[in-house]
Amino acid sequence: MNVSQLIIATLGAMLTAQATAKEEPIERINTTASRTAASTSNLPQTLSQVAQQDLALIAPTHIEEALKLVSGANLQRGNGQEYLPALRSQVLSGAGACGGILTAEDGIPLRAAGFCNINELFEAHSEMAQRLEVLKGPGSVLYGSNAVHGVINVITPDTTYDNAMLGLDLGSYGYSRYKLRAGKDFGNTGLGINASITSDSGYRVDEGVEQQKINLRHRYSAQQFTLQTGVTLTNLSQDTSGYASNYAHTKQPADNTQQPKPYRDANALRLWSKASWDLKSGDMLTVTPYLRDQKMTFIKHFLPGTPLEQNSQQGVGILSLWQRDLTSAFQLQLGFDGEYTRGDMLEQQDFPATSSPFVVATVPTGKHYDYDVSARVYAPFAALNWQFDNWLVHGGLRYEHVRYNYHNNMLSGRTKGDGSECAMGGCRFNRPENGVQQFDNLSPKFGVSYQLTANSLLYTNLSRGYRAPQTAELYQLQRDQSVADLTAETANNLEIGYRLSLPHLRYSLAVYQMSKHNFIFRDSAFFNVNDGKSRHRGIELELQYDISNTVDIAVAASSARHTYNYIQVLNGIDINGNDIDTAPKLLANIQLGWTPSDNTQLGLEWHYTSRYFTDPENLHQYEGHNLFNLRGSWQISPALTLYGRVINVNNRAYAERADFSAFDGDRYFPGRPRHFSLSLLYRWY
Repeated sequence: MNVSQLIIATLGAMLTAQATAKEEPIERINTTASRTAASTSNLPQTLSQVAQQDLALIAPTHIEEALKLVSGANLQRGNGQEYLPALRSQVLSGAGACGGILTAEDGIPLRAAGFCNINELFEAHSEMAQRLEVLKGPGSVLYGSNAVHGVINVITPDTTYDNAMLGLDLGSYGYSRYKLRAGKDFGNTGLGINASITSDSGYRVDEGVEQQKINLRHRYSAQQFTLQTGVTLTNLSQDTSGYASNYAHTKQPADNTQQPKPYRDANALRLWSKASWDLKSGDMLTVTPYLRDQKMTFIKHFLPGTPLEQNSQQGVGILSLWQRDLTSAFQLQLGFDGEYTRGDMLEQQDFPATSSPFVVATVPTGKHYDYDVSARVYAPFAALNWQFDNWLVHGGLRYEHVRYNYHNNMLSGRTKGDGSECAMGGCRFNRPENGVQQFDNLSPKFGVSYQLTANSLLYTNLSRGYRAPQTAELYQLQRDQSVADLTAETANNLEIGYRLSLPHLRYSLAVYQMSKHNFIFRDSAFFNVNDGKSRHRGIELELQYDISNTVDIAVAASSARHTYNYIQVLNGIDINGNDIDTAPKLLANIQLGWTPSDNTQLGLEWHYTSRYFTDPENLHQYEGHNLFNLRGSWQISPALTLYGRVINVNNRAYAERADFSAFDGDRYFPGRPRHFSLSLLYRWY
């Protein structure tokens, strides 16, 4: 039985169970869809959650392990905390591909609109989250540039009430994590802390992670006013093991003599304060100013010559939302988001490239890029909800203006850093002249939902997402390209879905088609261009069903096709109609749970990834894999719980990530062989 047949068979069984289930409305609270903690079960969009009890059982060493529970999500781990993301898309890669998915913690975007980083979720405290929320598709006017394929929002716990927790995780290959959560309620005020310290010496040679994260929280509440303030501090120190030439549980990186040794050091600070008013008129107003300060230094082990990059960004911003009930049927939302950021980037190479004579000639030592960019963003938006009988009609529009002021701090052009010429046609790197670019975009959305019963909903929506070009795409040019004439990527999305929520059965089924225009890529001449088009079609199922009082099943599965939809000849092959590289057609995560007693829980997880092509020409491929994991918990006392896990039970040799490079051929990040972990969690109140 393949995954598609499994989805259909499981759904059929659940529909049979639905006919006899008792109808009692069930609400799920989220903040991503509305910026307020509210039930949005009747909105015409798809939002998935990974709950706190799931996170406790998984104790994810990497957020990828938790997002497997979300259909259509596919994070491919690199080494350490690195990853490449996918959400209703191929796995995104390239200088600005991170702009395809907006990532946030407590609703605050982790990075400014033009300064994303493909690994930026390691700056969110997912290890100690209350839940993860994933908004799929360009489904809301609340989010602008970068929310093309959706939003991943890490929700941290409100620790300002009386609570306390200590935890310890221990695992194979030198893995450990210490966890602390504590809070004190003083009535109308409260203080809290949420912290973790992680150490992982790793499976492969020359790898290891040291990471520390902390959330601080303060609350003040009055009769009609609430002020919540949060601070997040993160620090990462990582030794990175690069690609390998095979994935048969190899411990060795592709080139263990690589100089310099790859590493990544990163730290981030975010400060925010959310003021909320319940006004006498019945209106609601929220205003959230925030501040970011981030720095990162890393070796680009995936590029010829393995250069060093140092980047930083500092910025301030504001999110706001005003909500008014015009009548009993109409609700109006108005808001304004604004942001100012200054970012800088330095890339230099201290060791000569040695992969080929051509690379030696065109990849010089010394500085490649040295620039800074000041960016400002402002975005007003409006939305109107019309509720009548069992119908909800939702419409909204967002306008966003993005402006970059770029300043080059070294010689412009295609020379070496000292002004001398490279042999064999010129240097690989090209630095543009100083300049200003700006981008203006409209993002409309229209959706309709119909409440079939108290517990079931049918919906559809039409929406447009967009992202402005990232600064890396505009200013890190190569070869003969001295100016990147780029416009914003846009994506038009049509979605139809059905949701059911009953005491013992909950599922959502969604079908979507998205066409993306002007997507940005590096062509065969190494120019950054954006005349690309792609098509994304898929069906997703998320299901939770209590088969009996002691047995339950959870399914997160998707069947999708992501294809190039424009004429582009690469190596003599027109890729129009080809599958986009690193886009598995089938993804499935199935968990079978057994609760033999009130204090014991066991679970078997099967994760399936189908084969996928690793190059646009569809000449190379990865075969896919099946992985099995065992997890269990034992509540020793009301305060003390023990968790255990066996990961990769079948000891499968597999690749977390596979791709094909013209420089290196087939490249893999090997997955870990069978390994174990234990967690002890002590709570007191």
